Amino acid sequence: MRIIHYINQFYAQIGGEEMADTPLAVKENAVIGPGLALQAAMGDEAEIVATIVCGDNYFNENLEEAAAGIEAAIEKYQPDIVIAGPAFNAGRYGMACGNVLRICCKKGIPAFSGMYPENPGAEMFRTYGYITKTKNSAAGMKAAIADMAALIKKVLTEPRSLDPKGDNYIRRGQRINRFSAKTGAERCVEMMLNKVNGRPYETELPMPAYNKVSPAPAIKDLSKAVIALVTTGAVVPEGNPDHIETGIATKFGKYSFVRDYGGFDMPRHLMIHGGCDPVYVQENPNRMIPADVLKDMEAEGKIGKLCDTLFVTSGNGCSTNNAVAFGQAIAMELKAMKVDGIILTSA
Repeated sequence: MRIIHYINQFYAQIGGEEMADTPLAVKENAVIGPGLALQAAMGDEAEIVATIVCGDNYFNENLEEAAAGIEAAIEKYQPDIVIAGPAFNAGRYGMACGNVLRICCKKGIPAFSGMYPENPGAEMFRTYGYITKTKNSAAGMKAAIADMAALIKKVLTEPRSLDPKGDNYIRRGQRINRFSAKTGAERCVEMMLNKVNGRPYETELPMPAYNKVSPAPAIKDLSKAVIALVTTGAVVPEGNPDHIETGIATKFGKYSFVRDYGGFDMPRHLMIHGGCDPVYVQENPNRMIPADVLKDMEAEGKIGKLCDTLFVTSGNGCSTNNAVAFGQAIAMELKAMKVDGIILTSA
């Protein structure tokens, strides 16, 4: 079995964040980093014929070029499967691995990765390949490799017996036909009786769970309201003073239009959001931050005042945990500032 393995600059032992802009490169007949453990776990029946290495920033900021490199390697080495990672809870690495799965799916090649369930790449790309559930850091490497190897073997030999829970992978949303000794009606009644009698049961069709957020009451009088702007579009002051990441953000910034941007027309700004074309917002930041319209509305008496404080982060691949934390922290500050309402914009 011929395998292509994808890893980032860290696991290729090139460097850490300082080398995250490393361009994509293909190492023929090279088994590197976690590939050594994967090769051992797969045994003599498998061979890593090439390892693809790319910096996390480079991959996510040059998706078309990186994708072309992956496709070219697949064309050249004709792998039976492709393995990406494991990425654990590294967001940019997870996004890169997920894109590798997406490319392989388009090519009809089975692809595998390993991620912590909160990795943004897991939710975005789970339908394209098999993503083993891992711990949140490389401390779980040994278990991750063992689980990935076992899953790969099962996918290739017993695909109809796969079970996300039993085989420790993230649900792909696929339905697989299976034979059962009991009819659907019998199984349904059995589950219902177990439920009403407090016994354990498990549905055959789990539904997605979504957080429910109750909307705030409407503002009674906009003409007296203080309105603030919040953006995940990553329009920061020149120089990006808080070093907010272009994607997979770990922080947000709090800035003054007057002090930090040079006024509400924002002459001193920089668009740093990854994964989209920043040209038009760089030309005119009001395309992302509609401060000009709100200042006009303030002058016309349609709103009471536009708050001088702007909260900024990058929404590109932001993890759920970070997004929740940012939202709660920003809300607390806005409440303390006696802001009546906000307008949230995004790229």
